[in-house]
This record gives sequence, structure tokens and C-alpha cells, in this order.
Amino acid sequence: MLRKRLTVALVGGVMLASALAGCGSKDSGGDKGGSGSGSDKIVMGFSQVGAESGWRTANTKSIQESAKEAGIELKFNDAQGKQENQISAIRSFITQKVDVIAFSPVVTSGWDAVLKEAKDAGIPVILTDRAVDSTDTSLYQSFIGSDFVEEGKKAGQWLVDQYKGKTGTVNIVELQGTTGSAPALDRQKGFGDVIKSDPNLKVVKSQTGDFKRADGKTVMETFLQSTPKIDVLYAHNDDMGLGAIEAIEAAGKKPGKDIKIITVDAVKDGMTALADGKINYIVECSPLLGPQLMELAKAVKAGKPVEKRVLTKEGTFTQEQAKTELPNRKY
Repeated sequence: MLRKRLTVALVGGVMLASALAGCGSKDSGGDKGGSGSGSDKIVMGFSQVGAESGWRTANTKSIQESAKEAGIELKFNDAQGKQENQISAIRSFITQKVDVIAFSPVVTSGWDAVLKEAKDAGIPVILTDRAVDSTDTSLYQSFIGSDFVEEGKKAGQWLVDQYKGKTGTVNIVELQGTTGSAPALDRQKGFGDVIKSDPNLKVVKSQTGDFKRADGKTVMETFLQSTPKIDVLYAHNDDMGLGAIEAIEAAGKKPGKDIKIITVDAVKDGMTALADGKINYIVECSPLLGPQLMELAKAVKAGKPVEKRVLTKEGTFTQEQAKTELPNRKY
């Protein structure tokens, strides 16, 4: 069984180790606090991308439950996949004088102005799950999340190993995540960087499925109609891969056999499909960032220096490993 542990190291001898179990309810009640209230309670404004996948739902639950357990008042915003909604939410948090702002950016670019507003207001910002492309790293305190490029490389390396020594072109179709988002850009790059070592591996179609199961199904239907020979599907998340499986089965083909499938996330539905042989390989991306985020918020509020980049430690799964791990899955 694979064991996964998330660790945050803070500079100056402060170590943050957080368990991955969820606890409490989704509501984050308690006394009202804030920078100007005179209360010791930390108030965090958090803007979530949306609820586009099972991964995102688990991520939201982890943050809400961890805030309650940590005694942090959480002002939660669902951006519904729109950058303008997140910018509006961040400005609202600034007006409310929260102690810390955290958010998972919808896309990588276009954040400098609003982040400068937060900095000028003296409110520290923590990025979660996704990065921004700002060259001024003083606009945020820390970024906690996975290495998406490395995830893409792991997916690519598995494929290279599978076809090592074999001849003939391997046609790959790719279901990308949300256009312009860090995971979509980085998972595509990491995968491409590795498979170019084998000239037989060719990405013949690549299109966004917006990290959504329904869109993954629709795009895969288009791929199947336009590309007679598809050997491999690389999906940037489990949900799109699961949608694609529906399209593949409807076309009379066997997912995992007629078309090999690689996905990223390792949510329970994806792991179930992997255990059943419908997915061949999953690269893990854990959504359980809540405990680490709350510890970072406490350290930042206390004025303690923190690491600029906090990586989560994650693994990969084959079919047999999924069968072993699945009963223990928390999301």
C-alpha cells in the first residue's frame, strides 16, 4: 500500500506536519474577527475555482473542515470558474479587512493589480493548488500545491516505458484542463517533454475538456469520430477520463484495452476505474491541502517566515496498487 504524507517546512525551525483526515462540518462558525476587530481569531478569505470535478469538491471540503478544526473563520467564495469573480472576491476580502487571503487561481495570468491591492492593504496572500505567472513574487507569501510539470512527466514516462522497444506509430489524444490554467499548461508540458524521447509517440489531437466529466465525454466523442486509430488517451484529470470512458464504451471499444488511458488526480471514482482495468495508470494529485493551508495562515499571521514554494508529496498508481489503496481512499 502506498502511504502519502504532506509536509510543510517553515524557515526558522518551524515545522508544520498535518494529517490528511477530515473532521467537523462544512460550516465555519465562531466569533467574528479580522484585522481591525481586536479579536485574536484569524479570518481567512478564500476564493475557490469552482466545483468542476470530484477533486475540487474534495479540496473544498478539506479547506472548510480544516478551518473549523483550526479555529479559523473562513469567508468562502465559489468563483464558478471565472477569473472576474475571483478578482471581485479578493477585493471584497480586502474591504472586509480579513487577516489572510488564499485562493486557487482560475488561470495563471492577470493577477498583479489585485494582488498589489492586497499587499498595499497589508493582507498576506497564499496561493493554493495553482500558481500565478507574476514576476513580482513579493505579491504573495507562499504557494502550496503539486508540481504539475512533474505529474505530466510521470504520465509520459509510464507511456514511454510501455512502448519501449516496440515499433509503429502510437496515436495519442489529449484531454487538456481549463485553457490557461497552471495544471493544464504544466501537465501538457511535462508529458510532451518526456514522450519526445520516443519518436513513435505522437499526440494527434489535443483539446480542452475544462476538467469536467461531461466535457471529457463530448470531446472524446469528437476524437473518436475524427481519428480512426487512437491508441492512448492522456487526460489531465480523472473526471475527463471518466467521461471519455463513457464515449469509448458507447463507440463499442474497450477502455484500458483498445485504448490505453492515463489520468491525473486519483480520486475515488478514478481509482475504481483503474482497479476495474478501464484506466491503466493514474498520477496522484492530492486535494487535501486544508490542514497545511491553515498552518501556513497561522504562521503568516504571526509574522513568521515561510517557504515560498511548498510541494505536496504524491505517488502513482497501477491497477494492482489501486485495488490495495481504494478501500482507504478519503476522496
